[in-house]
Amino acid sequence: MSETIPDKVYFRIGEVGRILGVEPYVIRYWESEFKNLRPRRTRSDQRLYRRSDIEALLTIRDLLYKEKFTIAGAKKQLSLAGGRTGPAATTSESHGNLLKDIRKELRDIRKILG
Repeated sequence: MSETIPDKVYFRIGEVGRILGVEPYVIRYWESEFKNLRPRRTRSDQRLYRRSDIEALLTIRDLLYKEKFTIAGAKKQLSLAGGRTGPAATTSESHGNLLKDIRKELRDIRKILG
């Protein structure tokens, strides 16, 4: 990803829009379409994005704008990738899901071998 993300913990939607090169309403729309995007909210209901949120948004932006996927196509592409969206996908949850899949496959192999 050629975009540099400043070294901060949280970003407001305007900052994220400048990083991505899109308007804030586009980001809000993507949140409604891609359910894995859930920024934190302040008491005054402002969105606060983490670095992992921005990395996910960069992946979505690239799928839509550079690779010319439709929203449905981008969703499918992300689901085929196991919902992974760049470095943000290396969470303990995705590792746990991967381990579950491996365990299931190993059990299936054990059944086949008898």
